[in-house]
Amino acid sequence: MTPHPGDAHASRSTPPKTKWAWTLGTFFGVGFLKPGPGTYGSIAALLLWVAAARFPLPHLALATALAALAALLIGIPAASVVEKESGGSDPQHVVLDEVAGQWTALIGITADWKHAIAALLLFRLFDITKPPPARQLDRMHGGFGIMMDDVAAGVYALILGHLLMLWF
Repeated sequence: MTPHPGDAHASRSTPPKTKWAWTLGTFFGVGFLKPGPGTYGSIAALLLWVAAARFPLPHLALATALAALAALLIGIPAASVVEKESGGSDPQHVVLDEVAGQWTALIGITADWKHAIAALLLFRLFDITKPPPARQLDRMHGGFGIMMDDVAAGVYALILGHLLMLWF
């Protein structure tokens, strides 16, 4: 179909977007929420985990670890595609990295609101501050760097979260 000369879309050409990568990379559109799409991605991951924890899963920790691993393995190629199609480095609307990191922070955490919120706050703290080696991972190019700095932040939050569970 040839656009008409007066058509508003005739002068613009938008490169096609890879639907699966954008859908998963933005975690079904959560990444387009403003301000702070990464925080929204973390909250979405937390809410899904809380919902899963309400079901009688005999191995919530294993299910959480597998979900985090799946998000990581899907996220590397998805984030690479979205980054390339966005034309920028580590686009903010890619939030599957926050989902993978948040689920990593929740592995084995007591399934109650107190511990869930602590895991969320710890993950966001480490994701924002990026202590080494997360900072070095963040500097890597492509989906691997996009995903791995958040997984590292999730590991830091996981360790500190489990230490805090000893006292609280």
